[in-house]
Amino acid sequence: MTQAISKLTIKGYKSIRNLENFELRNLNILIGPNGGGKSNFVSFFEFVREIAVKGMQLFIGKNGGAYTYSYLGPKVTEQLSGDLQLGHNAYQFTLVYAVGDKLIFQDERIKCSDNSSPLECSLGSGHYESLLKDQLFPKYSKNWQIARFIYPTISNWIVYHFHDTSGLAKVKSPCLKQDYEHLRPDAGNLAAFLLRLKDQNPNEYAFIKETIRLAAPFFEDFILKDHYSDSNKTLLEWKQKGADDYPLQPSQISDGTLRFICLATALLQPEPPSMILLDEPELGLHPLALALLAELIQKALLKTQVIVATQSAALVDHFQPEDIILVERKNQESIFSRPDTEKLKIWLEDYSLGDIWSRNIIEGSSGQ
Repeated sequence: MTQAISKLTIKGYKSIRNLENFELRNLNILIGPNGGGKSNFVSFFEFVREIAVKGMQLFIGKNGGAYTYSYLGPKVTEQLSGDLQLGHNAYQFTLVYAVGDKLIFQDERIKCSDNSSPLECSLGSGHYESLLKDQLFPKYSKNWQIARFIYPTISNWIVYHFHDTSGLAKVKSPCLKQDYEHLRPDAGNLAAFLLRLKDQNPNEYAFIKETIRLAAPFFEDFILKDHYSDSNKTLLEWKQKGADDYPLQPSQISDGTLRFICLATALLQPEPPSMILLDEPELGLHPLALALLAELIQKALLKTQVIVATQSAALVDHFQPEDIILVERKNQESIFSRPDTEKLKIWLEDYSLGDIWSRNIIEGSSGQ
């Protein structure tokens, strides 16, 4: 029971000073230069998810401390806030600084704007972790009526980062076979997740396998057997066409191919998160794989909302102007806008969307 985010307000979060009532669609492709704020936009959703699941203090402690989360620091920004609209429902919060490099809630509330029964419920102030999940009990209270839509949506978001393909990357290491409930953000449980799909969702598993073959014709199949040292674990071994009797290790596949395998699995999983967020998924991908990635993103939209942050003109070429969010840094803050589609029509007669962006021709039709 999840809903897409329709409008978003972010104030005082990292480089985002004031993004107000910004429309989100089912597909949102963020493009812009390094340092513009794309990753900060993506990280906001990761931050809100950790808020919802009562992991805010641990999250900010592991990622630089509370002071790193405000726009230009606490001397400039005394509080940060968010307002997320999910259909008729909304989740709002305002955070302020507390002793010990922590953030606490100045305000937290949930809303339902349904004309038949509008509700607004304050969850209080002064608490160190969100009280959103607590509203799920007891059932059938007025707070439950709203929280049952909001919490499952926010708590189910996943930001996928498949950049680490080093020798120590978790995706290349053995993982517990029981760790299959969802594909982890770093694909550290990819072998267990694929094993579960092979057993329980053979059609989806076969489609993932065929998609990988389009990008890597030499790929035959995965070998998802017990790890030699622990029968409770499995490893992402695979076999090459024409060499069925010779199992290959994760280290024997290129970084780009391994990342594409992770992306294909994330975007083709039978029960995806309520929102999939991808930060620079084009890293190391061949142009053919980029085209396939764009198709996979479009397919995922049938089941989930997608946000992609990219610098790849080649990837942008596969989408429509209305899918694009322009990100740039002006006067030390991140500015977000949609392209002016009417002005683009003339340029699109002679250039692709990626060419127009790389030539710095695209302009936004509306600000934040």
